[in-house]
Amino acid sequence: MSPFQDILSHFGAELKIVLASTLTRLLVAALLGGVIGLERQLRHKPAGLRTNMFICMGAAMFTLLSDQLAGGYGGDHTRVAAQIIPGIGFIGAGAILHARGGVVGLTTAATLFVAASVGMAVGGGLYITATLATLLILISLALLGRVERHLQLHSRAIMYEVTGAAPIDVLEEINRVLDQGHRSMQNVRVAGDAAHSRVMFTVEAPPEDHDEIKLLLHQSPAFSTVTSLDAVEHE
Repeated sequence: MSPFQDILSHFGAELKIVLASTLTRLLVAALLGGVIGLERQLRHKPAGLRTNMFICMGAAMFTLLSDQLAGGYGGDHTRVAAQIIPGIGFIGAGAILHARGGVVGLTTAATLFVAASVGMAVGGGLYITATLATLLILISLALLGRVERHLQLHSRAIMYEVTGAAPIDVLEEINRVLDQGHRSMQNVRVAGDAAHSRVMFTVEAPPEDHDEIKLLLHQSPAFSTVTSLDAVEHE
């Protein structure tokens, strides 16, 4: 065998090993990130299947590059991988919103953060650690979510619109209804005149309490119409 053929054979064997290792880790990262993202997608959260999958794959890829570049050109093997954490922090900050006096998206941001950590573990070859972490994440999202709903720890801010006669009478009736559930109005807006008024307000309460509030508002003869405009669930 000529030296050139020997070099090609050695190069091909090494290429197969590198590609097998790299592709395996990327595929595992895509699978684990996709499982986390699917759970978020089924719950209709902003960061769903593709977002968590790409973040997990990206973290794995940067971890691989950090090791391979340092091995090929010299340097710190963790330099590139260390920048994943602040990078995910910027993405997580974009998922957090301030809405109607509350904070929305903290769980989504935290999920992105741990999805990146799973990708880093896969990129470093820690398959069992990454798999166990993914299982723990899924259990936490599913089980703890049910516990929070059972204990009514989740709150939902819903904006209502009611129409009626004089604004003072409408506001008094709204306060009377909400006082029964020890709730109060937020972000109140009043429009109209002395004969006909339209009042928009927000109430933050557990989902079960909103069912009762809607029923009481519809039963009140002081309102001509009652409408639920939109809802924001605080995580």
